[in-house]
Amino acid sequence: MKHDFTVGRSAIEPADSFEKEVRFPAVLKLLAHFFSFIFHPLFIPVIATWFLAFIQPGYFTGITPQEKILIVIRVAVNTVFFPALTVLLLKALGFIKSIFLKTQRERIVPYIATNVFYFWMYMVFHNQPEVPLILTSFIFGVFLASSAGLLANIYFKISMHALGVGSLCGLMLIIVFSGFSYPVFLTVMLVLIITGLVCSSRMIVSDHSPLEIYSGIIIGILCQLISYAFIGIMS
Repeated sequence: MKHDFTVGRSAIEPADSFEKEVRFPAVLKLLAHFFSFIFHPLFIPVIATWFLAFIQPGYFTGITPQEKILIVIRVAVNTVFFPALTVLLLKALGFIKSIFLKTQRERIVPYIATNVFYFWMYMVFHNQPEVPLILTSFIFGVFLASSAGLLANIYFKISMHALGVGSLCGLMLIIVFSGFSYPVFLTVMLVLIITGLVCSSRMIVSDHSPLEIYSGIIIGILCQLISYAFIGIMS
């Protein structure tokens, strides 16, 4: 006679369904969707550019407010509009099933297209000395993070949101340790809170594992640090 010595499982419950799905309140899911949208990875470069141009004093010295607005618009066009348009076209042509890119296969082409737009934005800023070095470095760091995300996507579905907020954390580390004289404590705390909210939101409303979240944050930070070191050497 064959006996089942599995501990803690019902005799009628399959072994692979032992882990029960965690159910969250509807309000919590609504908030999670809100934070996931507001801090979507496509919006991160625009948020960082706007912060450096209008909130953090000192980096855009000598640049008029009108010129700052034009820089923010250029970043928005190349890092939000064109990548979003690419995803919509892929959906319309049937190359992807959902604009939310739920599978690793669906993310391949959007990753490649986004990398092209990020690298183009970096080259434009690199050839314009009036653009602050830290913004050029950040855009190149975002390109590196997106490229790393494409490679990681071969093995697991790394969180794009985590890559985005990780890039913001990397930017804050650069500002803090680059000897900038203006106080940034409140800003750093705000970015850490945003990072926690976004990553928690992805755990609630997506199928990401903790590994996919944490690796995204770490890669986002490392890519910013590598970019800043590289741009500093090349400048």
